[in-house]
Amino acid sequence: MTAASDSFRARFLAGELMLGTFIKTPTTHATEILGGVGFDFVVIDEEHAPFDRVTIDTVLLAARASHIAGIVRVAEPTPAKLLAVLDDGAAGVLAPHVFSVEKAKDMVAACRYRGGKRGFSNSPRAGGYGKLGVWDHVDKADASATVIAMIEDPEALDVIDAIVAVEGLDGVFIGRGDLTVAMGATGSADPRVRAAAEKIIAAARRAGKPVCIMVVDAKEAQDWRALGASAFIVASDQGFMRQAATRTRAEFSALPAGQVPGAE
Repeated sequence: MTAASDSFRARFLAGELMLGTFIKTPTTHATEILGGVGFDFVVIDEEHAPFDRVTIDTVLLAARASHIAGIVRVAEPTPAKLLAVLDDGAAGVLAPHVFSVEKAKDMVAACRYRGGKRGFSNSPRAGGYGKLGVWDHVDKADASATVIAMIEDPEALDVIDAIVAVEGLDGVFIGRGDLTVAMGATGSADPRVRAAAEKIIAAARRAGKPVCIMVVDAKEAQDWRALGASAFIVASDQGFMRQAATRTRAEFSALPAGQVPGAE
C-alpha cells in the first residue's frame, strides 16, 4: 500500500486538516487528476454511484499510483463489503447509516483482525500479494485501516455519545443531506440540521474522535473547523466537472452574438 494509504489514518486521528471529494464516475482518471492536484483523499462512492468490486479495485490502484488515499463508501456495511474493499487496499471505509451502538460495533469488528472478526487473507493488494506474513499483515492492516461511521439518521442522535465511544471506531462523517431529508428540513443550513451536526461534533470531541463533513467551499469549512471538524469533502468529480462546464458555458454565452468580424 502507498504512503498516502498508510498515513491517512494517523493524519485523520491527529485531526490534521484534510481535503477530499467523492468519486462518482467509475474510471481511474478523476482520481489520478485529484492526486496530481494534491487532494488528500477520495471517497469512492459505491452507495450512490455505479461501482462494482472490479472497478473499485481499479480505482484504488489509481489512488495508489497517484499518491492519494482511497476511501470507499460501501453500499452497505456488511462484513463482505467491508472486507472486499479493505483487501483491495482501501485506506479506509465510510459506512452509511450507523444509527446504533450495535451497528457501530459490527462495522468495527468486520474491519479489525485483533479484537474483531475480519476474514484473513494476505494474498490481495492489502497483504502485498503474499509478501507480508500472517502477523505482519494483521498488524499493518489494523494500524492503517480507517473506520468511519456515517451519522445521518435522527435516531443516532439519541445515542451519539455511545456510538462515538465504540472502541475501534476512528471517527464520524456527518451526513447532513440524509439528516435534512429525514427531518423534513429546508436544507443543510436549517437550524435543526445545524443543531444535529453540532451535537455530533460535540460528542466526537468528548470521545476524542475526529469529524469529517461535506462542505460547499473553504469558507464553510472554516466555520465547521472552528467547531472541531478536520476532514472536509467538497463536491465530487462530476460536481467539479459540472461547475467548470457551467462557468465556461456562461463565459461563452457572454460573447457578442453574430458573425465573426470580417466574415462574409
